[in-house]
Amino acid sequence: MMGFDRRAASYVWTAILVVAGVYFIYLVRDTLFVFILALLFAYLLSPLVNLLDRFLPGKRTRTLALALAYVIFVGLVVLFAVQIGSRIGEQARDLVTDLPNRIAAWQTKDPDLPPAMDNARLALLAKIKDDISTRAGELITALPQAGLKFLNVASRLIYLVIIPILSFFFLQDGRVMRDHILDLVDAGPGRMLLDDILADVDLLLASYMRALFLLAAATFTAYNIAFLIMGVPYGLLLSALAGILEFIPMVGPLSAGACALMVAGVGRAPVLAVLIFLLAYRFFQDYILSPRLMGKGVEVHPLLVLFGVFAGAEVAGIPGTLLSVPVLALVRILYHRMRKARVARHGPVTPVGL
Repeated sequence: MMGFDRRAASYVWTAILVVAGVYFIYLVRDTLFVFILALLFAYLLSPLVNLLDRFLPGKRTRTLALALAYVIFVGLVVLFAVQIGSRIGEQARDLVTDLPNRIAAWQTKDPDLPPAMDNARLALLAKIKDDISTRAGELITALPQAGLKFLNVASRLIYLVIIPILSFFFLQDGRVMRDHILDLVDAGPGRMLLDDILADVDLLLASYMRALFLLAAATFTAYNIAFLIMGVPYGLLLSALAGILEFIPMVGPLSAGACALMVAGVGRAPVLAVLIFLLAYRFFQDYILSPRLMGKGVEVHPLLVLFGVFAGAEVAGIPGTLLSVPVLALVRILYHRMRKARVARHGPVTPVGL
């Protein structure tokens, strides 16, 4: 009769618990995504809260600093919506109504272009018109489904209220939550490792959200100034789109650039100048601005970023795409910290010569 192997049973139960945990995360993935967004929003507001908390007099909790930070944030959002958001909406409506006329005007031959290039342009335009006609027919047949999807999206607008509320609790009780997590591990090397990992994760998320916000703001400003100088139609709308798409790694900026080139071509703007600006700005942002803002803790190889974006889109759609880079950076932190702890315990592994 075979004996009972405690080690094998421990491995089996561990595997069962891991599988059950993954399945539970899959079941609550939508709720988990909302909490992750709230945590990221908390990290976005954290510098402002810390600044206000440092300058407010007297000993108190962070509640007053949190309340002032939320008032300032809401005020900035309202100011942006009133001053710029209304103009963006007007340009979006004008683009929808004026696009067919601009495409029709673009169909005429351009004497300034070489014949081969002009013919290629007309062929591309014909293909775009056919695609628009096809999509329009599909859109008419899909209107009932679109209505249901709109109701589904509208029902989720409550998250715009829930996320700031959850962020408030993260900002208020974040340090207490961190202490409770550390209390799960006894004093010793394991607790020190967990403390180091939590510190790295805190620095990573703070740097990542600060960098994303500043990169989006820089993109919006640079695009708006450049498009205004070059006379690109709907420049404010294109700049806002580019700033929003900065939150989607790699794919977002490429999509924004493609939209800008298409609108510039249809609007008879200098397409070559727009292309040169887009390439120059991408080089400046990817190799000068972004490394300085992100910091060493968020550096991820471009191949890994592309893999994370496409894999995240397949696994979890848009949420997976948005969270691909911070997840990869978290995995990188865990690997380096665990490797450093193993080297500290056992010493570096020396390669064996042949």
